[in-house]
Amino acid sequence: MTKNERDEAAMSPRVGLDLNRLVQTAGEIADEHGLDEVTLARLAHRLGIRPPSIYNHVHSLADLRNQLAVYGLKLLAEDMARAAVGRSKDEAVRAVAQAYVAFARSHPGLYEATLRAPDPNHAELREAAEQVVDLVVRVLQAYSLKDEEALHAVRGLRSLLHGFASLEQKGGFGLPLDRDVTLRYIVDTFLAGIRANSSRTAERGKRP
Repeated sequence: MTKNERDEAAMSPRVGLDLNRLVQTAGEIADEHGLDEVTLARLAHRLGIRPPSIYNHVHSLADLRNQLAVYGLKLLAEDMARAAVGRSKDEAVRAVAQAYVAFARSHPGLYEATLRAPDPNHAELREAAEQVVDLVVRVLQAYSLKDEEALHAVRGLRSLLHGFASLEQKGGFGLPLDRDVTLRYIVDTFLAGIRANSSRTAERGKRP
């Protein structure tokens, strides 16, 4: 076999390569080197295929980024759901919060992908994002939040967790304090506010 033939064989499509394998490998690159380092050429090199072969599975780099965001959100939802199993109220919220931050720590590139999808109206992306929201809504139902109040609470918790995760990723916590203790403190403070609001709502409902 000549060198050209060996190179041709090495770059031939791998048996079993599909969209899932493609996205998982892209996720590994994102976590190892950063989301901006995920390119079609780099992905093809990691997989040992020709770059044009990638177009059998995704239409463009933007399409790949959308698929990465979907993949990341699904993994995040799975981690959060596992953390919530067998828990309720404060314990469940704390577990979900810890799972969220743990995901951002373990998958920094994938986490960033969930926030930077090129097409926020992508159908699969919206469905995956709704899974995360629905999970948090179910966890917070124990506090008897009603209608928009529940959605405001979900938005507030997400903002709290994203802010913490982003600051941590960017090295924003310079003081030598245990960050997990900080996370527990701010989540407990959030929960204290939720309980207070729930009590006020219940009192208003009892008034004639």
